[in-house]
Amino acid sequence: MTPDREKPLRTHLGFIALAAVLVLSGCTAGTSTEPVAAAEKHSPSEQTAKALANVTSVHPSTGMTLLEGPVVGPDGDLYFVDVTAPPGAPKVMALDVSSLEKRTIFTDGTSAVTSAQFSPRDGRLYLTDYLGTIISMTPEGKDQKVFHSGPVNGATLHADDISFDRAGNLYVTDAAGAQEPYWKPQGRLIRIDGATAEPTVLADRLASPNGVAFTPGFDGLWMSLNTANQIDYVQLTDDGRGVNTAHPAIHVSAGMGQIDSLAVDADGNLYVGFHNRAAILVFDTEGQQTATINIPSKEGEIMSATNIAIKPGTKEAYVTASGKGGGWIHTFTALAEGIRQSNGG
Repeated sequence: MTPDREKPLRTHLGFIALAAVLVLSGCTAGTSTEPVAAAEKHSPSEQTAKALANVTSVHPSTGMTLLEGPVVGPDGDLYFVDVTAPPGAPKVMALDVSSLEKRTIFTDGTSAVTSAQFSPRDGRLYLTDYLGTIISMTPEGKDQKVFHSGPVNGATLHADDISFDRAGNLYVTDAAGAQEPYWKPQGRLIRIDGATAEPTVLADRLASPNGVAFTPGFDGLWMSLNTANQIDYVQLTDDGRGVNTAHPAIHVSAGMGQIDSLAVDADGNLYVGFHNRAAILVFDTEGQQTATINIPSKEGEIMSATNIAIKPGTKEAYVTASGKGGGWIHTFTALAEGIRQSNGG
């Protein structure tokens, strides 16, 4: 795959695929008699996020930086990944949100790390690699272990985001087809057993799935389709090893942007990140947009706001934002308190 510097707009997962290569060489009209009140009811609120820290610069060797996977760790620090970091550069970092000191948690010479999440099963930090591996480690980055590696049903697992169920089983989006038209779907939703690491394909022929997040009660699963700008609602079987029903729930008007990762707060609000758009959109369970979180950007220095984390038990929210101005962490006030489903992925 060859980088195209003349085209400023690329899909988020196209960036990831490119990074992997570089490493080896993100209604019906109503009849209400009160149209003004109805309009006010559905008019999204707006909030401007605040810049917290500039944590990475554009890497000369890859021509980009792309922050993803924010998750508040047990120590209160914010962990995040740089998808396009070259060999030897920090690929997973932690930021002390008070002192703004950062430290390296993980690096290697081959991976394109796409997300981070702490498991409720063993408390370890799990990282997805777009090249097909999932590894785990302590919060300090020690005792690194390969949890999953290799093809699933004969195809490479282009692992993007993770959501854990209560028992610590992983639900992973396979973002295959990120550089294909949406009508050539190749992606999958995969369950990986938290104890045995046995993979099960729950759905296939998807338009490059990206974000994945359980509802507050774990009775449903939201999944974003990056190349279709669509969010599906999935209901699993009781054992979580199959799908009972699924339907398109939200069609996002993203223009030239593409939807990215997801997070869910305690009230069930769904936060949607974007590639090629510096904003976060928030939807309620009825699919109505209730809020817009704008990421300030001077002269297009920030192009994407891909991932969100809300610190559990608080409304303290963090956004990973990236562009030619480097990689940034921004903060905003969430609509409701954070829970596990809003912390990482």
